Amino acid sequence: RFRSSRWSRLAAQTFPASKTASKGMGRRPARCYRYCHGKPYPKSRFCRGVPDPKIRIYDVGKKKYPCEEFPVAVHMVCEEKQQITSEALEAARIATNKYMVSHAGRDFFHLRVRPHPYHVIRINKTLSCAGADRLSTGMRGAFGRPYLTAARVDIGQVLLSIRTRPEKVQFAIEALRRAKFKFAGRQRIFVSNKFGFTRWTKEEYEQHKGAGRLIQDGVGVKWL
Repeated sequence: RFRSSRWSRLAAQTFPASKTASKGMGRRPARCYRYCHGKPYPKSRFCRGVPDPKIRIYDVGKKKYPCEEFPVAVHMVCEEKQQITSEALEAARIATNKYMVSHAGRDFFHLRVRPHPYHVIRINKTLSCAGADRLSTGMRGAFGRPYLTAARVDIGQVLLSIRTRPEKVQFAIEALRRAKFKFAGRQRIFVSNKFGFTRWTKEEYEQHKGAGRLIQDGVGVKWL
């Protein structure tokens, strides 16, 4: 024990950069955590010390407008099974909102981020500088500590949705196209045949509305 502590002090004096390397270490690129491995690891009383996700707002725009105001919906659909970090979700939200505000107007859309980053990603921090071989523990106790959060998405899952007016559809498509660059893998953009964020097509919506079977319920409707 005396010899190991002596070597630790000697290494810290000889290589002072190793002390600051762990403090100033940058964030790992998201490609390190792109694929799903193992079971989901959510935040719980057993998993503590989880950093807050970067994205805090999931609905942007006129989120309280009834569905009659925005009858058209555009979706971005993921084509891969992967993990998307909260930083990527926030970057996509900012890019989409910025384009829609500047081109369509802030009163003519409602953007919703669909996945939530509940999965906790761990990291086993090690020093990679000179003299670190005397300080690091290697693979001993390599479970790792909570590092960031990510959302696990499947093939065919919707990532972003925009409801807007028919004359603003092209702006919504372009905004989602720009948001695709914030994600890894492949995504596709679809113009939905449903009426806004409801579960009925436009023809079914008009039919049920004419029969008096629909009542307003926030951004959607209830069927009686």
